[in-house]
Order: sequence, then structure tokens, then C-alpha cells
Amino acid sequence: MQVALARRTLTPFGLWVFGAAASAPMVVLAGGIVATYATTGVEALPLVFVLVAGVVAVLAVGYTAMARQVGHAAAYYGILAHGLGRSWGVAAGLVALTAYNAIQTSLFGLFGATLAGQLGGAWWVWAGIAVAVVGVVGVRAIVLSTRVLAAVLAVSLLIVTAFTLAGLAQPADGGLSWEGFDASSLAVSGIGGAVAFCVAAFMGTDAPGSFVEEAIDRRSVGRATIAAVLVLGGVYAAAAWAMGIAAGPRSVADVAADPAAGLPLSVLERLGGWWVPLAQTVLICAIITSMLAFHSVIARYVFAMAREGVLPAGLARTGSATRVSAPRGGSLTQTGIAVVVVGGFALAGADPVAVMFTWLSALGAMGLLCLLLAASVAAVRAPAGLRGPKAGVWEWRLAPVIGVAGGVVVLALMVGNVDSLLGAPPGSRAPLLLPAILVATAIVGGLWAGQVRRSRPEVYAGIGRGTPATHAVPDAINVSI
Repeated sequence: MQVALARRTLTPFGLWVFGAAASAPMVVLAGGIVATYATTGVEALPLVFVLVAGVVAVLAVGYTAMARQVGHAAAYYGILAHGLGRSWGVAAGLVALTAYNAIQTSLFGLFGATLAGQLGGAWWVWAGIAVAVVGVVGVRAIVLSTRVLAAVLAVSLLIVTAFTLAGLAQPADGGLSWEGFDASSLAVSGIGGAVAFCVAAFMGTDAPGSFVEEAIDRRSVGRATIAAVLVLGGVYAAAAWAMGIAAGPRSVADVAADPAAGLPLSVLERLGGWWVPLAQTVLICAIITSMLAFHSVIARYVFAMAREGVLPAGLARTGSATRVSAPRGGSLTQTGIAVVVVGGFALAGADPVAVMFTWLSALGAMGLLCLLLAASVAAVRAPAGLRGPKAGVWEWRLAPVIGVAGGVVVLALMVGNVDSLLGAPPGSRAPLLLPAILVATAIVGGLWAGQVRRSRPEVYAGIGRGTPATHAVPDAINVSI
């Protein structure tokens, strides 16, 4: 009997919801855009969002083409195993687990600090409550998570749209300005930091690739992923432009850096006082749903790698007595990791936002960008048998090559300016810890794959090939009947 996830349970819209909700538009508006203006002073931030969205969207073409053909719940693990080799697949799996866990647990720090600031109490108490809530929902069927994410995402997009209209309706300088899209404003010292922040804003849009085994239509994985990047790119660029208009293009950095200015709530307040408490409430909900989206991805990585024997087989448990269900073993594992990390930061007395959220989210964004680059390389090198008879030049050649060229530039800017992203003093070597962690994780993955090859050759031969055959697993509706 093959252990599998619930087939044909996620619609194309559901896939899009997971990608968009993981990015969390309300978190980007309230935290990312404000912090980017304040930290980097880049006036052309709207244009940076457009450019980064373009690069990520092109990188996603090769990634989703491979994800569709491989059909593996641990997307990067399966993609690299088929395109570059089994050892590369294991390395990618461990880097993906590190990156996704880093982003997901970073949000517990943001959540705890936000509620502690609004309601009082220790941040780690609120974070612990969030861990419990996400853990309980995470072991339930994916349909429940999709409904919760869709509701919060809809209201989040409504609030971001309202903010954009409010900002554009009352320009600080008396008229609309297009300086936010002026390419000449990109040649400033803070551009690397702005690029890094924008990359972090789009992380999570690759989530649909991990739900391919549960998708009603595999082809929708690519459309959902790229649509999430492009839609959010437009939303974020418009919101950043509106913030620049509302505060003044030349003054927005100073206004964003002043806590008394109260961005973005002060702009929303122009529409009526009730928008502020609504936005604060939805921000809390958006953080939780983003955590839930990443939790679901991590659970599937653990489940899929355990199903093939690369991780302990006991982690491949599902949530019911049937063969198809939620990845209970992976979900509980992720909850345990979150408890350990939150507890560690709390015992260390670290700042939940300046240290925990900022450093872990930067680590995750850097790791996922590296994986997108590797997936595009794997698409170029994929064997003809995997690509299929109708393989297009755009999907398998042009887009991956263009994406890698643009992605390398973005990654270089991100790594070269990671100190500004983390708020570290110039010349500090501490930020180099982040790429060092990713490199070390990849090396450990390669070494572990070598050990598996020597001690369990049958397991090594099955790396990336453990997805059940289509007709070997019944649809979820048939199981329930």
C-alpha cells in the first residue's frame, strides 16, 4: 500500500491562494515597504518591485515546468534529483527545509511582538499560542486551510487597495509624481538592500509547486505560481508608489523612519477611523495564515522525503487510517521545530523583530532564491524523456536561461548588501553567517546522500522517484464515499 497525499483536492484557485497568502500582502505593506523606505532611502522602490517581480516570474517558469513533470511534494528535492542528480536533490531538500522553516518561524517573532505591543504580555507567550493554532490546523485536511487562507487574503487585498487609493487621493506635494518609477533613481547606494527586501516579499509564491500531488490539474501549478508573482508585483508596486505619493517622494524615507508618523495606518485613517483597527486585526490574521501556508509546505517536504527513506520513515505518517490524507508526521515535526526555535530565542533574550524575524526571514529568502536558480538550471539540463514530447523552447530553454542571468544579479545584490538588510554595522562579518549556513546545509545534504548510496543503494536509487502512480491512489472523494 502506497502512502500518499489526498489527490485532486486543490483547485487552481486554491493553489494561487497558497502562493499569495504565503507572501502575506498585509505584512509586506505594514512591515516590508515601510522598513525598505526607512532603511534604504530608495525612492524608486515601486520600480524595484516591478523589476524583481519580473525576475522571479521568469525564474518560476522553469521551476513550475519541472514541478509539473516531476510531480513531487518536496518540489525542489524532486526537481534537482531528476535534473542534476540524486545527491543534488537531497542537498536541495535540506536547504529547502532550512529556508522554509526559517521564514515560517521568523513570523512567530513578528506575531508575538505585534500582539505584545497591542495587548501586552511577553512576546513568546503569544508566539506559543500561534504555534499551537498553526499546529492544530496544520494536521487537518488541506481544504480547511485553503478556506481560511482565502478569506484572510481577500480582506488583506481589500485593505492594501484601500491604502493605495487613499495615498493617491491626497498627494503630499499636491499632485501625482512618477518619481517612484524613474530608472535614474536606481543608481543609489541603498539599491542592493531594496532588492533584498523585495526578494523577501515574494518568497512563498513558489508554494504551489509542493501541492502538485494534490492538485486537480498539474498544469495549473505554473499558472498559479506565475500569477501570484505578477499580481502581487503589481499590488506591491502600487502600494509603494502610493506611500511615496502620500508622504512625498523626497520625504518618504524620513517619514517611514519616524514611528510617530504611523505609516501605513496614518494613511488608512484618512478613509475613516474604523480602517485602523480592521487593518491591525487583519495583520495578525495574515501573519497566522502566512505561517500556516509555510507550515503546509514544510510538512509536505518532510512527508515526501520520509516516504522515500531519506528521512526517518516514521515521519511519513498521514492523518487518518486511509492511504490519502494530510501529512501528519511532517506537520508535527514542523511544530516541534517551531517550539524549539521560539524557545531558544526567548531564552536568549533576543529581540523578536530585529533579530528573530529579520535574520531568519533573510536566511529563508536567500535560500529560496538559490533554489529557484538551481531549479532553472535543472530545467535546462532535464532529460528529453522528462520534458515530454510537447516541450516548449520558452519553458525549457529561454526562460530558465534568462531567469538565471537575472537571478544571479539579484542574488549578488542581496548577498552583497545583506548587512543593510539585517541592520548590521558596515564592515560587520556577522551577516556572512547566512550564506555560510546555506552552503553548509547543502554540503551536509550531499554527504548524507553519499552515505545513503553506500549503505542503502535501493533507497538512493529511489530519490525523487517516490511519487505514487496516478492510478495507484484513489481520489479523496472516493475514499470518503
